[in-house]
Amino acid sequence: MKEKCWLGLMIGNSRLHWSYFEDNELKRTWNTSQVTSLTELRHVIDEQLKCCLLSKIPLYIASVVPSATRIYLPLQQTRIINSNLIPLKNVYPTMGIDRILALWGGGCKYGFPCLVIDSGTALTFTGADKQQNIIGGAILPGVRLQLKSLFFNTASLPDIEVITGIVSRWANNTFCAIQSGVIYTIMAGIKDFAQDWLEQYPDSKVILTGGDALLLSTYMKNVYPQFCDRFIVDSDLIFFAMDSYRHLI
Repeated sequence: MKEKCWLGLMIGNSRLHWSYFEDNELKRTWNTSQVTSLTELRHVIDEQLKCCLLSKIPLYIASVVPSATRIYLPLQQTRIINSNLIPLKNVYPTMGIDRILALWGGGCKYGFPCLVIDSGTALTFTGADKQQNIIGGAILPGVRLQLKSLFFNTASLPDIEVITGIVSRWANNTFCAIQSGVIYTIMAGIKDFAQDWLEQYPDSKVILTGGDALLLSTYMKNVYPQFCDRFIVDSDLIFFAMDSYRHLI
């Protein structure tokens, strides 16, 4: 019998993404900063999450940062997710567990074929056909990483924060010009990849997920309003995939 209560943890490049399930239902999610020890972890999580960890309910972990995974190995309740057990076909050896889980979650929840666009530190496109064969995808820097790269790698361009509103495409100051360049090229890329995928798989679902899913959905509604109805927005696909994984093992 599967556990009544459990925690899920996705260790990303920038943050820790947590979930709490009870009776097969997602009850709460948290995002916290990365930590270097269990002692430090106690200072970045809230009391509810701390109580869940102390109660020693199962903790299912997927990670793209192997060094960070080792922090949780001393916990008796830790369960490391094995990507080899996820029944997607054509998974290549270097494919990240985050992409595998997001695609599996998208297909399980919304059906195959599907294209998952995962927006976090990186922006990834990953698609699978009706037979659950991974067709392929692409990886590029996410919104925040693109903005930060200009600041850190140029002599005089400013540090720009992410905005939820849309700016004019033809900007007349440096701040707006950077925002315009990043936002409109990312939107054009998402639209182009999605259109190409839908030409090949017209009955496919296209799902936006990840930490910036709602942000990109807002941009899409402003930039390509006629196209945004082709997208499903679901920020919790990876946690749904973890729940499905538990029933595989």
